[in-house]
Amino acid sequence: MTLDDLVLLHAPSVYDFRRRPILFGPVSDLIPSSPAFEMYPLGFVTLLQHLQAHGMRARIANLAVRMVRDAGFDVEGFLRRLRAKAFGIDLHWLPHAHGSLEVAALLKELHPGVPVIFGGFSASYYHEEILARYPAVDYVLRGEFTEEPLLLLLERLEEGRPVDDVPGLTWREDGNVRQTPLAPPPPSLDHLHFDYGAMVRTVLRRGELENYLPTQNWLDYPITVVITARGCFHACISCGGTNCSGTLSSARPVFRSPELVAEDLSTAAAYFRGPIFILGDLRQGGTSYAPRFLEELRRHRVGNRIVFELFRPASAEYLGELARSVEHFNLELSPETHDDEVRRLHGKPYRTEDYRRTVAAALEAGCERLDLFFMVGLRGQSSASALDSIAFVDGLLREHRGDPRIAPFISPLAPFLDPGSLAFEHPIRYGYRLFYRTLAEHREALLQPSWKYMLNYETRWMSRDEIVQTTYATARALNRVRARHGLSAPEEAERTEERILAAAQLSDELDWLLANEPVALASLEALQARLAGLSESTVCQKSWLRWPSAPIWRSVPRIALALLADA
Repeated sequence: MTLDDLVLLHAPSVYDFRRRPILFGPVSDLIPSSPAFEMYPLGFVTLLQHLQAHGMRARIANLAVRMVRDAGFDVEGFLRRLRAKAFGIDLHWLPHAHGSLEVAALLKELHPGVPVIFGGFSASYYHEEILARYPAVDYVLRGEFTEEPLLLLLERLEEGRPVDDVPGLTWREDGNVRQTPLAPPPPSLDHLHFDYGAMVRTVLRRGELENYLPTQNWLDYPITVVITARGCFHACISCGGTNCSGTLSSARPVFRSPELVAEDLSTAAAYFRGPIFILGDLRQGGTSYAPRFLEELRRHRVGNRIVFELFRPASAEYLGELARSVEHFNLELSPETHDDEVRRLHGKPYRTEDYRRTVAAALEAGCERLDLFFMVGLRGQSSASALDSIAFVDGLLREHRGDPRIAPFISPLAPFLDPGSLAFEHPIRYGYRLFYRTLAEHREALLQPSWKYMLNYETRWMSRDEIVQTTYATARALNRVRARHGLSAPEEAERTEERILAAAQLSDELDWLLANEPVALASLEALQARLAGLSESTVCQKSWLRWPSAPIWRSVPRIALALLADA
């Protein structure tokens, strides 16, 4: 096997999820991944292509996807066969606190002389604890902009030279944990490569399709993403990526030029027929950013379904410009709650009436689907308030005569408040109580038998028990609203109701078992099939998240033509 300069590995949330009896519940219902959180961060793509552009041999191995898709996949055998000068593992989202470190330990056992490098948001936050407590990890690269530091680190390791000039690096030396300062953020993201064509060519050259799949079902639903910025101007109190977090290397967003984003999107459309998600609100880039991007987008004449994010309400004029720029115009909007005061306390000082007008204007402009996301577990939110949000959705659908383009969702803020977020750093001030603070505590939390005991918080207004109960109650209420307005067929609504009730009952059973510890473990093993069956599509059907799309095989002619054009 050829020796790689770096293998980037993505671990499942819980390493041995295939044999542990855990009710993961709704923690991943509103994201593309399963409870294994198998989607690797977008940074893998830019890291890979940056290294390849500088002549390095690098590859991705999505262990989580391989494990989800194949119950018999031999992780240890796969890792043993790897040949690399270094291994990179992401600990970006905190739900990977268990799996990432378990894979690191296994790699160190199988390849004791090969450096293991961690990166990502959570690794940046917990870098000192990682180096102090987990000997399998040799280096942590901190911050959002690690493409160039990673290249420099790999060069220093290859040359056998000191690493103390690598920005944002934490490592051990002479028994001590050392670190270098973060590099200043770059002026833009224009130096990064975000080329889906290059990814396709890498996959074809290496013949390793499964290793590069971002989710278990991507071949059936090939959604792609383009990125506008890293960082955010907003300050939602539960988010660790805001401008208030000191973990990352920039207090302000760093943008990719709108012309390059449009080119990235056009390249994705040249290869794949699926929907394309534009990550980030275009308006964050200033008054000229969105118009420049939309002008370029019109020039490219992309026929895919395009999904725009709105971080705040939008004017009818802006929504009209979005609609005129693409053939298939879709939106995602997160009002979080119907209550203006709760939303303000959460860090979004916008009125519900502004969101109501945005929905009306978007539908008038021809939006094909508008996703509305609400949340349980907010500052200032009671159980009654969360249920009132469903009443608001009911009223909104009545106002628009059950327009099927409106797609409402609700989920808990789970499993964790982000480390580095305002609520995590100052829980008392913001009305939260934390159950876990350290990385080790969160690793242990992920092994609890129910998602209730994974939650690292409760609020002054809702206990952890109430957050779980309210999650199931609001899910049932929303399911009935959807059925009442014809968004779900009666049979589908009935099946969803049954699943929600079964999940709530199973959660209560687990509480009883844990209170009767002598019989708990044996009973949990007996419940394993039920636990696995109710750990996905719990509060909604996963299929509700999907935009219409063709499976990847329908894109084969398009891929072939694009490859020929690039040759």
